[in-house]
Parts: sequence; C-alpha cells; structure tokens
Amino acid sequence: MASSNKSDRRNAVDKIRRDQKRADQRQGRIIVGVCVLVAAVIIGIAAFKPVTDWWALRSLSDKSLAQIGEGAKACQPRVIKAATGVQDHVQPGVEVKYADTPPAFGQHEVAPDSITRKLYTEKDRPRVEMLVHNLEHGYTILWYDETIADDKDQMRELRAIADKLQGEDDYRMKFKAVPWLKADGKAFPKGQHVAFSHWAKTAAEEDAKIAAAAKVTDSAGVWTYCSGVSGAALKDFMATYPYLNSPEPTAG
Repeated sequence: MASSNKSDRRNAVDKIRRDQKRADQRQGRIIVGVCVLVAAVIIGIAAFKPVTDWWALRSLSDKSLAQIGEGAKACQPRVIKAATGVQDHVQPGVEVKYADTPPAFGQHEVAPDSITRKLYTEKDRPRVEMLVHNLEHGYTILWYDETIADDKDQMRELRAIADKLQGEDDYRMKFKAVPWLKADGKAFPKGQHVAFSHWAKTAAEEDAKIAAAAKVTDSAGVWTYCSGVSGAALKDFMATYPYLNSPEPTAG
C-alpha cells in the first residue's frame, strides 16, 4: 500500500513537471512570436518611407525636367549683381557673412562638395561656404526654404529633379538642391520659396540690359526666385547659365 502511495505521488510530481515544461515552452513560443512581430514592424517602418518615395517618384519618371513642378511663370525675372571672391579661400569652419540671400559668389572654403550628391536636407547639408566653392566651379544651386521642406509633394518634385540630373562625369549635371536655413541669413523675398543661384564669368547676352542696369561688366552673381519648385524654370536657367559660364568651369 505504501509503495502504491509513493508511486501515485511520483506520478503526480511528474505530471506537474510535464505541465510546467509545456507551459514554459508555450510561453517561450509566445515570446519568440512577439519578438518576431516587433522586428517585422520595425523593419516595415524603416522600409516604408523609401518604398513610398520610390512609388511616388514613379509618377514623375516619364516626365521631362521641364514637366516637373510648376511652370516657369512661378519664377521672377533674373537678378544680376557684380561678383567678387574668385579664388578667395577660407579654411573649413570659418564663417563668411554673405550679403545676398542666398549667395551666388564670394569667399569660400578651400574645397568644394563632391559632384556625386545632388539633393540634401537640413540634416546633412554641407556648409554654405563649401557650396559657394561649387558655385565658382560652375554649379547651379537650387536653394529651398522651410515651406518647401515641409511640403511632401514639392519635396517629391525636388527628388525627381535631382534624379534627372544625376551624373558625375558629365559636367552639364553640375547641380545641387540644398535647404536654405533660418540660421543662414535673411529669408527669400516675400512669397518666394525657391532660389536658383549661379556664379557667372560674364552675364548672358539675353541678360545684357539687366547687367547694364546693375553696372555689371565682368563676373556676375545670378539669381532667380520662384514661389515653388519649377523644373521648367530650372532648365531655362541652366541653359542660359551653363557650367562653362563660370570662373573655374573645368574643376570638379
């Protein structure tokens, strides 16, 4: 009888152990499942923006540069001003006070930004002083303000424009789109949220009257201000002031 009682107790203990083991296994599977689900959500969130950006750009991929954004009427007539600062370098980190918003010429850092990157945001934009060196080398820079940065549709158009102007070997693609920040200086003229700037060796023939009125006879800073993103206006600006019309066009 005593032996039977011991056997019953042992069986009961074994059952408790088996039940606990199964419960532990179920809990482990639940924890693993939750971890997998959380990881999937994190990966999905990380992948969501690149995927949506790619999908949004598909609608613009078949459009020409001139068809992206608003028409050229969104932009004002060009502004021209006598330029100075050719080969006037400062060391990295030195702050230069530019009189114009945004600058088209002036003192600049000893090295320009690489041609590789076409579009920047506030988080990773090079210093203005570095970008002015790019202007000396014939780049056209599209500067955009906070209004554009906060507008997902216009940022999509900027990404599409930057995609159209990709290229490292073709200097006709000397282009960058960068944000103009409040810390950089004064705001653009009222109602204008985009500015093109170029450092020209000479004013273009079609701008002779503007240059004469501004008493520009040599190197010139050139601007166009726009109320929004306009691929048509940018195309015309870059055709009128190509990279070759700059103080140092053959430099990268």
